[in-house]
Amino acid sequence: MEIKALLERYGIHPTKARGQNFLVDDRVADREVEHLRAGLEHEVLEIGPGLGALTERLVGKVGKLTCIELDERMCQYLRERFDERIELVQADALEIELPPFQRFISNLPYSISSPLLFKLLDYHFERGVVMVQKEFADRMVAEAGSDDYSRLSVNTYYRAKCEVLEIVPRSRFWPQPEVDSSMVLIEPRPAPFKVQSERFFVHLVDVLFQHRRKKIGTVLKMTGQAPRDSIPSLPYVERRVEELTAEQIGELADAVIDEQRARSKL
Repeated sequence: MEIKALLERYGIHPTKARGQNFLVDDRVADREVEHLRAGLEHEVLEIGPGLGALTERLVGKVGKLTCIELDERMCQYLRERFDERIELVQADALEIELPPFQRFISNLPYSISSPLLFKLLDYHFERGVVMVQKEFADRMVAEAGSDDYSRLSVNTYYRAKCEVLEIVPRSRFWPQPEVDSSMVLIEPRPAPFKVQSERFFVHLVDVLFQHRRKKIGTVLKMTGQAPRDSIPSLPYVERRVEELTAEQIGELADAVIDEQRARSKL
């Protein structure tokens, strides 16, 4: 296999810790790039290009292509293959300020999918296509009441429209991972509902999902999010967070803030 020869040539040994599973199906790579809809008018960011399966399909076809890769030996290979046709940054994408970009693409390393997604959604961009573990993708798009509904579901929905484009079998990667993957389209958009404090809303989502099997009133009481005697008057306290839509959690967050403000005036 050509990919094995390349890895041996550059002394690269794929590690599970870094989530290094290389896409080896050209048809999947073609579709991934097609879904990005990027042209010469776009600045594109790719994180974790690895051996360049997506990079080769983008280089020369977009206005600017910036690739962020952590592995030093892969960076050596990418420099030799693409020279100055790409802007290559050797760094941990979680540790640096990302450059400006309008489109984003990545076969996300499984080990950093969650923190990197949340970091990306703090940036302004138009469209992204990512490959992630199927289980992770299922949680990204899950609705209230489903087994996959989670903190990730709520926070992603608050920031962006997400759609699972296709399921990619594990056999399309080498080394073959233990699970299948999903290709996901991400389109950031304004929040579909307003909250008084986005910071408190995100915090409350985190707190409630840490205790998802407990009633909301119990969680508010045990974590001190609201005065104990005010909890019975708050909405949804007899329900569990996994039953609430993102909008309803936002309503609860605003009610808690209103109660805190009322108490501060006494």
